[in-house]
Amino acid sequence: MKLLIVGGYGTFGGRIVQLLENEPRLEIIIAGRSLAKAEACCKERGTTKARLMPATFDRDGELGAQLAALLPDIVVDASGPFQAYGEGRYRLIEACIDARIHYLDLADGSDFVAGVAGFDPAARAAGVMALSGVSSFPVLTAAVVRRLSAGMARVGTIRGGIAPSPFAGVGENVIRAIASYAGRPVRLLRDGRPTEGYPLTEQMRYTIAPPGRVPVRNTLFSLVDVPDLRALQALWPEASTTWMGAGPVPEVLHRALIGLAWLARTGLIRSLSPLAPLMHWATNRLSWGEHRGGMFVAVDGADAQGSPIKRSWHLLAEGDDGPLIPSMAVEAIIRKALDGRMPAPGARAATRDVELEDYEALFAGKTIHTGFRDDTGERKALYPDLLGDAWQSLPAEIRAMHEGAAMADGRASLERGSGLLSRLAARMAGFPPGAADVPVKVRFVADGQGETWIRAFGAHSFSSRQFAGCGRSERLLCERFGPLTFAMALVVDENRLSLVLRRWSFLGLPLPMWLCPRSKACETVEDGRFRFHVEISHPAAGLIVRYRGWLVPAQGSSTVGSPAVLPSSRQPEAVHSVQP
Repeated sequence: MKLLIVGGYGTFGGRIVQLLENEPRLEIIIAGRSLAKAEACCKERGTTKARLMPATFDRDGELGAQLAALLPDIVVDASGPFQAYGEGRYRLIEACIDARIHYLDLADGSDFVAGVAGFDPAARAAGVMALSGVSSFPVLTAAVVRRLSAGMARVGTIRGGIAPSPFAGVGENVIRAIASYAGRPVRLLRDGRPTEGYPLTEQMRYTIAPPGRVPVRNTLFSLVDVPDLRALQALWPEASTTWMGAGPVPEVLHRALIGLAWLARTGLIRSLSPLAPLMHWATNRLSWGEHRGGMFVAVDGADAQGSPIKRSWHLLAEGDDGPLIPSMAVEAIIRKALDGRMPAPGARAATRDVELEDYEALFAGKTIHTGFRDDTGERKALYPDLLGDAWQSLPAEIRAMHEGAAMADGRASLERGSGLLSRLAARMAGFPPGAADVPVKVRFVADGQGETWIRAFGAHSFSSRQFAGCGRSERLLCERFGPLTFAMALVVDENRLSLVLRRWSFLGLPLPMWLCPRSKACETVEDGRFRFHVEISHPAAGLIVRYRGWLVPAQGSSTVGSPAVLPSSRQPEAVHSVQP
């Protein structure tokens, strides 16, 4: 199969090449206005299984002649910005249909994608597909909504957002597109009525948290003009609200962009387009934070009896794999076509041509993790609530310690740091003195707001309060020791449960993480017995405390509470998560 990628040496085109270059059945034509750049791109890829060929292609030139010279089977338009194509914005689609060549694009503008359906009769008559918006918005979101809405008699609201890594690298055309629509009205559905929204001037906060993984930090999302605003409405006409956002970081730059968008919305400036070069420079130069990103889709609806259902899907991408996701819809369609599963002829948004299982096959082998959460509101124990569908993957011994037991007994060894600062920190936290082998008892007292853990190491006892975080600590387990509160991610790795520190505060005032104690805490199962290992230190103080041991639920132990309080217990993982 011969694949022509217009804009093949650009940001998205280059990622399509990266995803497909291992396919020996492909000849990939990397094309654009600059032959030198196309040749350099082919050279940079080195030895590939697919055959790479550079070419010149000008989408504003004589398209018929250029297509006739290259004779591709499929054309992918990865150039853009599609919002700025002007009156002849569909020239390439028309030329492909006339030449009976299949067409895909990565258009991110709602108007452009909606207009492609006008070519459906011609595409069907020519026997070719012309699929638009072949990217995360709206292809991946539509696939996820189909999965989330299974069993729903009615879909009420659909919300979603993408939070790219600050080091993902954003193409100039993407920035030009954002600048063109920031603060300008776009059509969307809100509270059951068609209305106008103003991109980058409407915000929401959300925490992307695939179950059992370290969540993406709580992110500010701003409304963006993407095909989903209308494409999803066409698929689920009963939905009352559709809202899609982007959460670029660092947040200080995001907030600066919000301020500029408000200038455009109020009419103080006509458009942000003149600022696109500066925005592109700032986005790709002023980058700091974690090299990880994510995506979420949340659907609220009801079952046949009218009972509410709330579900969400979360995606986490580590490192350089995240930026590949917007191009994976093209990869999925090309690979299906190579296997003889070409999408049906016609011109349309590609919202029905890729399913979530297609994406999941492509995510495998990459540092991309996904998971579902039931947010309907049925309360479970604290840890099962936070872990979602990762809870059942834990060994039974760990699960038994975190739901249902009121008491646990065992033994532990404990080591204390010898320095002055470490001894002072341990005393402030109430840690017991060191001992080679000491009996341990843990009592769990659960109520509707969280759990109190009362621990006894020999004759020495202390307690802490655990509860589900909210706001910036959403999806995290919070543990309070006096004036200090530590927010931790519950991470499942095979048969191990680890607690990873993400935030801490003093009397509710957030503190910088570089000042925070370091903690290694995990729960495992050995020889059929629940075991814990905790080590707490600080760069300035050295080791503060290290303890390890085992616990078993006390015979006949069960959480006591009113029927409204579901069983919930936490065991010495508290012991594990004890922070100074």
